[in-house]
Amino acid sequence: MTARVLLVAKAPVPGRVKTRLGAGVGLDLAAELAAAALLDTLAACVDAVGPARCHLSLDGDLDEALEAEAIRRLLGGWSVTPQRGDGFGERLAHAHADCGPGPIVQIGMDTPQVGPGHLLDVAAALTAYDGVLGPAEDGGWWVLGLRDPLAADALRGVAMSTPSTYADTRAALTGRGLRVADAVTLRDVDTAGDAGVVAAEAPHTLFARRWQAVAAR
Repeated sequence: MTARVLLVAKAPVPGRVKTRLGAGVGLDLAAELAAAALLDTLAACVDAVGPARCHLSLDGDLDEALEAEAIRRLLGGWSVTPQRGDGFGERLAHAHADCGPGPIVQIGMDTPQVGPGHLLDVAAALTAYDGVLGPAEDGGWWVLGLRDPLAADALRGVAMSTPSTYADTRAALTGRGLRVADAVTLRDVDTAGDAGVVAAEAPHTLFARRWQAVAAR
């Protein structure tokens, strides 16, 4: 069965997204960069598998978001569900389950440098492995591929956004008997320093163009 893509994201509303980045550039500019990162990621998902095989688990209201019209255009044909659950691990477990049976490649909106090739590589690895986990440079992870979406239930007890989140997530998955492969290591955009590095690595992205505009102010 062809894999589908699950994007877990927040509506880019100033003050509700990228607050660590906002400490360096201001909350309004941080939300502009978050919107650009979301648009880049939406486009990569569509290019990888087509909109009919894309799912968005959304926190927040697009009516309040920056770039709402552009985001809605790219969401044409997607399945969109609200996030639910108390902790982020529980929200991820619900988001995977809401997609129904079949392989899932799940990412967030913090890696605008991700292209369709990254996603397709993870999907291909799911033909040989039960799961694929992509480390992030800060100790977290940027992608989780699962052959069975219900296996994401293992995430409920994992603390997210810590220096050991990748290791803890991998241990939780392998502890349930899953064979887990690694994807490439990427950098999440959490700070202004991260934003500059990622923009330089992926100058073709909308995120990079927005960052250049922010840096010029």
